[in-house]
Amino acid sequence: MLRTFLCFGSLCGALFVVGCTTVSSRYVPTVVAISEPPLNSVNIAQIGDNLLRQGTFSEHDAIYVKSDIDVGTFDGYTIRPGFYVKGGENEDSNFFTPSTYGNGGSVVRNPLVDPWKWIRAYKDRNTICIVTVFNVSVCADNVPFERARQPVATPNSFQQTLIYSGKLGNKLKIGYREFSGNLARPAFNNDVEYDLNESNHIGYKGARIEVLEATNEHIKYKVLKNFNAAGQ
Repeated sequence: MLRTFLCFGSLCGALFVVGCTTVSSRYVPTVVAISEPPLNSVNIAQIGDNLLRQGTFSEHDAIYVKSDIDVGTFDGYTIRPGFYVKGGENEDSNFFTPSTYGNGGSVVRNPLVDPWKWIRAYKDRNTICIVTVFNVSVCADNVPFERARQPVATPNSFQQTLIYSGKLGNKLKIGYREFSGNLARPAFNNDVEYDLNESNHIGYKGARIEVLEATNEHIKYKVLKNFNAAGQ
């Protein structure tokens, strides 16, 4: 791979151009199953808090930029603070774009330089690059960024929750909510009441909770069983 170093006074060695940059494989995020809190643990929730939560979400490899990073001669590109999620990789680098899932960064381009399509981060060092539409990387060495992971609600994500809505007399008010991706599914939502005079065990869609103490401000409880398998 051809590498031509550019020297501009004290910047000599800090900025360089790498030719013929290609992405050899697309990145598939990790699917993570969640089921919380742990079974048989004692927990306290306030009104509006989740009593339990189960489902799946995707977790993306990402980088987090803390402060502006200038790349290229005459500050041709500025990588702004925020998250950038992985979209592909090759043997020595990962390739990122600004996250659209919250706290995403952005790239400011000088009109005199080529449009960009990837942010490239080397796997073994803190070198970061802008990859142009012509597959040329313009890079800067020893720049500050963190390698991170960002949870993402994709269209395939699915979550179920029970929410504590308070106590009226000796009746508990519980809300059930479903989410697909990052959108609520109102047709599946429900609000139910449970009479503690009948039992201190409550259940919904396979989930079972033992109520240890309840007021109109908080509930102390133990999760005996979570919902059915995540995503079902």
